[in-house]
Amino acid sequence: MGEVLTTMKIMPDSPDVDLEAIKATIKDSMPEGAKFNDMKEEPIAFGLVAIVLSFITEDGEGGSGPVEEMVSAIEGVASIEITGVGRLM
Repeated sequence: MGEVLTTMKIMPDSPDVDLEAIKATIKDSMPEGAKFNDMKEEPIAFGLVAIVLSFITEDGEGGSGPVEEMVSAIEGVASIEITGVGRLM
C-alpha cells in the first residue's frame, strides 16, 4: 500500500478564535497512522482566517477519518472540508 497526502481546510467559529491553540492541538493530537505534513493560514474575509492542514496517511478506506474526527472535536472549529487527496509516489 502507498501513502496519501490529504489537504483539509479548517474554518474557525469566529475571527476571535485562537488559531495558535487550534494548530498546537492538531500537532499534538495527530491520531496513530497519520503524520503531520504542513499547516498554514488562509485569509477568508472580514478577519476570518482558515487553517489549511496537510497530513499523510496510508492508502485505504477511511484513511482520513480519524484526523477528521479529531479536528472536528477541537473547541473553536466550526467546520472542516477535505480539499485535496493525492497518492504519494
